[in-house]
Amino acid sequence: MSTAVPVHLRRARVGVSIIFFTNGIVLGGFAPRVPELRDQLGVSYGTLGIAMAMWPIGALALGLTAAAMIRRFRSSRVATVTMVFSAAAMLAAGLAPNVWTFGAALFVVGVTDAWVDVAQNAHGLRVQRLYGRSILNAFHALWSIGAVAGGLIGGLSAGLGVAVPWQFLGGLVLVLAANAVAYPMLLAGPEPQHAGEEGADETALPHPQHVPLRRIPVRTWGLLGALTVIALAGGWAEDAAATWSAIYLRDELLAGATFAALAFVSLQGFQFVGRLLGDRMVDRWGQRAVARWGGALVAVGMGLALAIPTSWGTVLGFGAAGFGIATLIPGAMHAADRLPGLRAGTGLTMLSWLLRLAFLLSPPVVGAIADATSLRVGLTLVPVFGLLVVALAGAMEGRRVPAPSR
Repeated sequence: MSTAVPVHLRRARVGVSIIFFTNGIVLGGFAPRVPELRDQLGVSYGTLGIAMAMWPIGALALGLTAAAMIRRFRSSRVATVTMVFSAAAMLAAGLAPNVWTFGAALFVVGVTDAWVDVAQNAHGLRVQRLYGRSILNAFHALWSIGAVAGGLIGGLSAGLGVAVPWQFLGGLVLVLAANAVAYPMLLAGPEPQHAGEEGADETALPHPQHVPLRRIPVRTWGLLGALTVIALAGGWAEDAAATWSAIYLRDELLAGATFAALAFVSLQGFQFVGRLLGDRMVDRWGQRAVARWGGALVAVGMGLALAIPTSWGTVLGFGAAGFGIATLIPGAMHAADRLPGLRAGTGLTMLSWLLRLAFLLSPPVVGAIADATSLRVGLTLVPVFGLLVVALAGAMEGRRVPAPSR
């Protein structure tokens, strides 16, 4: 028999969804303007890739402080406040007069985005545990639809000739207003001290003894490594769409500015659909099977799009990749948060930090390959990661067998 969800939990779910949505808009609005920003800065693919890498470098440099910040200030405060700072740093990147200040602004974007990422997922997991069923994929679906909205806004702005700083200023105003609305809706009280099942009174939860890092079993580290590669596959495909898809369509397939935004929109749109269906798919078939089939879809979809390069084929290929990676990052985060022997938030923070490697390595690696050969060749790493997901999906949870009724 189903139990009605308390009003405060429904409100908290809406509040978390708003944060995810605005986080998606910031990245989504940036991606279609990358070709224009490259032209304004007057840099090569490789130099642009290095500058773009400052985003994940910032996340890697200070992202691990997120867990301590959340324990000190609460995930609700960290998520909403740093989301505003992230949008402000994005505006600074849009105003950058040269590649050095552009890279410095992206460094700050990376730091604040990492804090937002961990905090919004930590709060989302709190809400999910109190719901008693999977809802994390739905939060990530809101991120995806936010990215679609941002991508459409960015593509239309580029086609209409709206200056980049004006678009990013509008994004900052939207983020500020939305997060001011979201904060009062979030869960009250301090963070729970462990990631187990939470009761109504979270502050009364016991604090189980955690295992020191040096005593963590090798198998746990191996699982964390496999989960990281799976999450990296999702991140690599997302970055390929965000950083390179518009440039690839414009420079190599000769698409117009507005059409060039459609590959990113396609990936995020199909990712949204996949995440909207993701919780039910995971409950029915298990995260392991969903991830394995998703990896295969990435490998086949992007592989065919790159083997037979056309504008619409590229858009559809990125769409297939978006559906395939839809549950990879939230599923890996959920599994990492439940790794035995780690303090609350530690596995999630470590995986989120390591996930930034995808966004660190992808821009300079793909940019260097593009300068030496072509962007088409550089993008072939996306289907390669799809095959890795197929191979490593065993690290994910299988289908849960319902407990027999008594």
